[in-house]
Amino acid sequence: MSLVPSSSSVPGERPRVVILGGGFAGLAAARRLRREPVDIVLIDRANHHAFQPLLYQVATAGLSAPQIAAPIRYILRRQRNCRVVLGEATAIDVERRAVTLADDARHDYDYLVVATGATHSYFGHDDWAPFAPGLKTLDDALAIRRRILLAFEHAETERDPAARAAWLNFVIVGGGPTGVELAGTLAEIARHTLASEFRSFDPASARIVLVEAGTRVLTAYPESLSARALAELRSLGVEVRFGAPVTQIDADGVVLGGSERIAARTVLWSAGVQSTPLALQLPGDRDRQGRLLVAPALNLPGRSEVFVVGDLAHVDQDGGVVPAVAQPAKQMGAHAGRCIALLAQGAAPDTLPAFRYRDYGSMATIGRNAAIAEFPGGLRLWGWPAWIAWLFIHIFFLIGFRNRILVLADWATSYWTYQRHARLIFNADGARPGAPTPLSPGQPESDRALR
Repeated sequence: MSLVPSSSSVPGERPRVVILGGGFAGLAAARRLRREPVDIVLIDRANHHAFQPLLYQVATAGLSAPQIAAPIRYILRRQRNCRVVLGEATAIDVERRAVTLADDARHDYDYLVVATGATHSYFGHDDWAPFAPGLKTLDDALAIRRRILLAFEHAETERDPAARAAWLNFVIVGGGPTGVELAGTLAEIARHTLASEFRSFDPASARIVLVEAGTRVLTAYPESLSARALAELRSLGVEVRFGAPVTQIDADGVVLGGSERIAARTVLWSAGVQSTPLALQLPGDRDRQGRLLVAPALNLPGRSEVFVVGDLAHVDQDGGVVPAVAQPAKQMGAHAGRCIALLAQGAAPDTLPAFRYRDYGSMATIGRNAAIAEFPGGLRLWGWPAWIAWLFIHIFFLIGFRNRILVLADWATSYWTYQRHARLIFNADGARPGAPTPLSPGQPESDRALR
C-alpha cells in the first residue's frame, strides 16, 4: 500500500483537507478554501465536472459532452493550494482519518468533505438497471443517446410491424424534472428533428410514455405549475400514465401495475435516487434514500472534522427537506469550506455556524417555448417567459465562456431549424438493451472529446 503522508500530525504543517467528489458541492468547498492556509486534495473518479442540469441535452443529442463539462484540473488551475487526483475512493476510515483509493493509495486528512453525490435507486430491483439506464453522469448520457438513436435505426430496418412498434415505444419511468425533460424532448425529436429522414416509417408515429406512480408530475412544484407542465407534455403528444407503478422491466418492455405490458425496447429511469455505496461506510443515521442526517453545520454528529454535503446530506429546514439539486449542493459545499476555515483557525466545533439554504427559485423545461419556474416571493412563470428565464440562467451558470457561447449558438440553431447536431452514434453494438458498454474494448479515451 502506498502512503500519502499526512500533514495533520506534524507540528507546523498546514491542515490537510480531502474532498471526495468534483461536482457542484465538492468544487464549491474547494473554491471557498482557495485563500485559506490549508492543503487540499480533491479526488474524483472522472477528470471532469459535468453540469448535471443539462445532461438530458446530451442524452437527447441537443448538445455534445464537452459543451456542458470541463476538466477539473482546468477549473482549479489557479488554485495553488489544491491538488486534483484522478481516482476512486473505496474506503473511509473515520477513526484513522484516512481515505483509501482503488489503487490502494491512502490519503490522510485533518478535514474531510464527502460530496460523492447520489446514484440510481431501483427500489430493490437492481436487475432492472441494464434495461432502464438512469441519467447521472456523462457516460449515462452518452449511453442513453446511443439507445435512443439506435431505436430509430432499428425501426428503419425492421419489417415486422409489432417489432417495429416496440422499437418506436419509449417509456420514461418517473415524473420528476429529468423524466419530464426527457419525455418532452423525445417527443420533439420524433415529430420535428427526424421528420423526412426515414423511408420505412414516420418518426412522428413514435409513442412516448411517461409513467408516474403518483398523481401528478413535478410534485416539488405547486399544483398549478404541475398542471401546466402536464398540459404541455400532452400537447407534445406525450402519453402520461398516473398511478401505474412499474412491476417489471426486461429487454422487451415494462409491466405496469402487475398486468399491463408495454412492449418497448427503450426504457429510461428517472424514478429514484440513493446515496453512493461509499457513503454507507460513514457512521450515522440515514433517511429512506440513504442520505445522512447531519448536524446543523453539515458535519457528522460527533465528528466535527467530517462534512457531508450535496445529495448525500439530509437537511431539515422550515418543515421540509432541502432538495437534492445543484443549487443547495453549491451552498452546502461553500458552507463546509467556511466551517473548515474556522476550525483551522482554532474555532471550537460547537461554535460553527448552522447551514441555511437560500432558495433562489426552481425551474423545469418541458420543450420548445415551454417551461415552468417558481421564484421566492410567490412569483411563478410558465410557457415562453419561463423558458427564456430557464435558458439564460442555465447559460449563465455553465463553466467557461467558450461553453456558454457554444451552447447559446447550438440552442439558437436548434430553435430555428429543429435540428440536433450531436446525433452521432458511437459503439453501436454496445448500446442494445442489456449490454450498455460505454466504450468498446481498445477504444481510446480521447474519443470522448468527439461526443
